[in-house]
Amino acid sequence: MAISTSSPAVKQRPIRKISVHNFKERREEIARQIIDAAEKDGFFAIKGQESPSPKEIEEVFQISKRFFALPDDIKAQTPLKKAENAGWECRSQIRPSTGTPDQKQSIQLQYHRRNDNSWPTDEALLAEDKATLCRFMEKTHALSQEILSIFAEALGFPSDHFAKAHQVTLPDAQSTLRLLHYHDITGTQYPASYWRAGAHTDFDCMTMLFQRTGEDGLEVCPGREAHTSFARGDAWTPIEPITGEIVCNIGDMLMAWSDDRFKSLFHRVRCPKIGENQRDRYSIAYFNQANKNVVVQGPRGKYPPMTAHEYILSALQRNFSQLKT
Repeated sequence: MAISTSSPAVKQRPIRKISVHNFKERREEIARQIIDAAEKDGFFAIKGQESPSPKEIEEVFQISKRFFALPDDIKAQTPLKKAENAGWECRSQIRPSTGTPDQKQSIQLQYHRRNDNSWPTDEALLAEDKATLCRFMEKTHALSQEILSIFAEALGFPSDHFAKAHQVTLPDAQSTLRLLHYHDITGTQYPASYWRAGAHTDFDCMTMLFQRTGEDGLEVCPGREAHTSFARGDAWTPIEPITGEIVCNIGDMLMAWSDDRFKSLFHRVRCPKIGENQRDRYSIAYFNQANKNVVVQGPRGKYPPMTAHEYILSALQRNFSQLKT
């Protein structure tokens, strides 16, 4: 089955924004909103979190800007290792949906490997920057697990089911922080086949995405009812970036783990046209991806059990065998 290359229209639809202020006191109310959004929308934004704070988020954006402004030969000292989901790449990621390279660069970092050569050298990231990034990963991970505990309970699992599945200090951890920089293309009109990030789903359990006000481009398309399908609905919906808010999207792994109850949807980042804001776009993504040896299977057993490592390998094969023709 080939991925459809037709592009649905763009349609304005509300993306739910859920306040997590006073999380412990309001947990039941927040849980109802999150579960409803996960079942119907797949994407939602949270706001009002105590941690990471807007100041802490902006500190990481500034680190990101400094890193991506370095000469390529310095960044290339930490090349992308696809099998390990770590390192720097530039215009090298080709999505099955487009067949063309994403117009971006990124660096992928894993907490349990913070002291080895999968992180940039001191020439590229100062020691204090690395410490700030680690604290940010700890705080984002903690917030992620609060939300994932809601999903665990809704599925009939113990509250800490996903926390035990995402232990970022263990050697088989897969959760990843990704800093992204979409290049300034001011004055350039790219062909319609080029995207800052081509249409794709995430293979993890849940992605936490940080954006900055005014740096538009992210769009999401509903219509997927099974984690193995490539279905898209009638229209793409732009998601307005707001500094300090966190866009959460369900990944394929959680869709499978929930027997397709929670929706993992296609999303993309489009190349802005001449006359729009074509300056640099920065984003920060934290991918909650279960440890390699954790067994993934939903409460109803809709799909056979497999380890998280096996699941990622099967998702890669399923998606990248559908390259555009």
